[in-house]
Amino acid sequence: MSSSFEKHQKRRLISSYFSVVVSIALVLFLLGLLGMLVLNAKTISNNFKERVVMTIYLGDSAKDVEINQLQKSLTLAKYVKETKYVSKEDAASFMKGEYGEDFLDDVGYNPLQNSIDVNLKADFVTEQRLDSISESTLTKKFVDDVRYDKDLVSMMNSNVKRISLWILIISGIFTLIAVLLINSSIRLSVYSKRFTIKTMQMVGATKQFIRRPFIWKSIRLGIVGAIIALIGMAVVLYYVNKTFSDLGLLDQPILIGILFVGVFVLGIVISWISTYVATQRFLNLKTDQLYY
Repeated sequence: MSSSFEKHQKRRLISSYFSVVVSIALVLFLLGLLGMLVLNAKTISNNFKERVVMTIYLGDSAKDVEINQLQKSLTLAKYVKETKYVSKEDAASFMKGEYGEDFLDDVGYNPLQNSIDVNLKADFVTEQRLDSISESTLTKKFVDDVRYDKDLVSMMNSNVKRISLWILIISGIFTLIAVLLINSSIRLSVYSKRFTIKTMQMVGATKQFIRRPFIWKSIRLGIVGAIIALIGMAVVLYYVNKTFSDLGLLDQPILIGILFVGVFVLGIVISWISTYVATQRFLNLKTDQLYY
């Protein structure tokens, strides 16, 4: 009978520890994913901004020296990421590939213009900056026109600000939920030992002595849960980076390392604080209050 009871208690204890580890791992995993989103939000938004193309259309009378000089000055500008010269022949070949037929047969000549595609650095992709570059470029006699998608730029900048705000709000809320969930799981684990805590207290054990084994056990569970969460985060990060390599999620290894260390430490700290508070609560209860 005694052996059966001990086995039952042991199974309950293992189940309790398992639920704590799973809770910590899941919460830290989701929190880590949110952290990766926050860290890479700027990188992702910059990636999209730098794909915005400003096209400078050149007149047929433009000389090679003038075109090369303009392209070189743009390439050296601090606000330009890259430039690409597109001849009218290259443009025609592209259009032919897009539409699957030689559209030049209908007009009898190539109506397209030589052009320079300019990609700006993310911080300079604003309507004001693009308008300024456009106006200064149009002053050159051999430039016919400068075009870019103004509505796309306006919408992109507006959405980036809105999304960034919501990410910060959601991060704060989720962090609070994470702390509460882990705290709840650990409290339930300590609750199952409330009579042991009170018995130790009644025979003269100090509060610090009683708390110590519970805290160390919770810290070990927190470490296990954090390691599982970090493995999950690493797998997701590897898969996303491999699938969407253009996003450059691994371009900031130091920040990613700090995030991983932060998640690991957070698992330990939350486990320690939650256990301390839970054991303190039961230490302060009277014996008859343990049944409620």
